Amino acid sequence: MRLATFNLLHGRSLSDGNVHAERVATAVADLDADVLGLQEVDRAQPRSGHLDLTAIAAEALGAPAHRFAAAVAGTPGETWRPWRSEADNVHPLYGIALVSRYPVARWQITPLPAAPVRSPVWIPGPDGGLLMLKDEPRVLIAAVIDAPGGPMTVATTHLSFVPGWNLRQLRAAVRALRALPAPRVLLGDLNLPAGPVRAFTGWRSLARRPTYPSPAPRAQLDHILADPRGGARLGPVVQVRTPAVAVSDHRPLVVHLDPAQAGRS
Repeated sequence: MRLATFNLLHGRSLSDGNVHAERVATAVADLDADVLGLQEVDRAQPRSGHLDLTAIAAEALGAPAHRFAAAVAGTPGETWRPWRSEADNVHPLYGIALVSRYPVARWQITPLPAAPVRSPVWIPGPDGGLLMLKDEPRVLIAAVIDAPGGPMTVATTHLSFVPGWNLRQLRAAVRALRALPAPRVLLGDLNLPAGPVRAFTGWRSLARRPTYPSPAPRAQLDHILADPRGGARLGPVVQVRTPAVAVSDHRPLVVHLDPAQAGRS
């Protein structure tokens, strides 16, 4: 069973700044993931050619089950507001997605409120610099899937860049997941290093690899975590990959588990 998390940067390539459906599909197909968590996902955005990046990823993996959850209506960095209801789906949307080759018995979406204050963020590029940015609301998608070893919960999220607030969101995400069946796995860009993630959740990291920035990764912001309650049923990790792909400023993180050896991890 392969689990992966990938911050797409709305499908943009660092080489030319463009978004192409074929590049996104190729990058996702290379992961060969059975369950994939995606962050910074566009739907119907002019900047990404009005593409449905969730549908492209699902088709690339041959995954029949997929769910997109909007965090904002509008375009981050331009004009946007928090996503409120299905009525907002007429706007360009931005959020996260979960894609599964396995059947999904239940979906659960949990909102994670934005930080109430602006925070300094370094934006690279000629128009960048140290900017005071308004935080976006975040969201958690969880799915109870019918995996080879039996039912399990897999979720994804993209946490705030605001220090401290992201830890508060992480705790809220863990509380929400504890109400769903074990084993439980959280995939995502947590905007946190591994140490605080482990200290504040008690969950086990299934991979310790730098993922950011993609050309020469130095920091791990992207994580695959397992709740120790029931986590032994997942089996041992037999492979970890952070492949270089043609899109995004993050590298995807891929973990290959062997449920047939459950109890030996």
